[in-house]
Amino acid sequence: MRAVFPRVRPDGYQPHSLHSGERMWPETNCYVDLWIEVLSGCGAVPEAMLGFTLTQDFEGDQFTFFKVPLEDLESLYDIRVTELAIFDRVERHIEVQIARGRLCLIEMDSFYMPDTQGTAYRTEHGKTTVAINRLDLTGKRVEYFHNGGYFQLEGEDFEGLFQLQLTADDPSFLPYTEFAKFPVRMPDTAHVSTMARRLLGTHFGRRPVSNPIRAFVEVFPQQVEAVAERPFGFFHKYAFNTLRQFGANFELAGDHLAWLSASEFASAIEDARRISEVAKSVQFQLARAVTRKKYEPLRTALDPAADAWDSMMASLKERL
Repeated sequence: MRAVFPRVRPDGYQPHSLHSGERMWPETNCYVDLWIEVLSGCGAVPEAMLGFTLTQDFEGDQFTFFKVPLEDLESLYDIRVTELAIFDRVERHIEVQIARGRLCLIEMDSFYMPDTQGTAYRTEHGKTTVAINRLDLTGKRVEYFHNGGYFQLEGEDFEGLFQLQLTADDPSFLPYTEFAKFPVRMPDTAHVSTMARRLLGTHFGRRPVSNPIRAFVEVFPQQVEAVAERPFGFFHKYAFNTLRQFGANFELAGDHLAWLSASEFASAIEDARRISEVAKSVQFQLARAVTRKKYEPLRTALDPAADAWDSMMASLKERL
């Protein structure tokens, strides 16, 4: 069974340190987490790609689902990602691309993914992005990067994931798929570091015009009151797309700055971590508020994070 990264195996797999259980946000979102592990798997430095975190904004009902721009992957690592057209069975396309040394990134249904046990597996249908490294069509087995790890599934889960249980008369769903082409040799450290600093300046220039956390503060209590009227399971979806998104985003922003120069960006790193800490704390407060239907403490809970965003951007402006 061929693999894009032959040395990567589920047994004994060690996630990258950006997914350490000791972090405030051990996992961020499926796309960024996936690329952290893929880059680590091919010997690259994931911290270098994280300058784009400065561009996160509040979109009115959620924070930007932050994703590494594909052009950044090419500039930093010479990895070229483009859409893969799906006109045949999905697994046949994947098999072809793996044979060519290319990694397919596919939106799949977490209902059939055992690594989501306790959240979605066999309880809820939802899209999530995986990167498939090995595929055995005969044995109905697949190995893939997902979130902060590397996993395998087989049997009935394989059949569900690839819709093999459908009859010829059943309409199938063709997922959005990208595929990554890797260079023969990864760029050296000097190139990656120089390009990362250049991209940081570019993304700083694309930062939100006004403080996104302060914009969130203005609607947060009203949103929470509405969330409290929904089934409690909705709370987790709301928290994921608001507090977790900007909390995890800025923890990674701090990691990026520390990788570039912990001394040069010391103040901005401290601010980024402060934003992340506040988001984590307020997530716990949010759960209590929804349960007790008491929202007043939330009105000022995010102010320290909003102040830290202003301070962080002022500090970066002096240096960039």
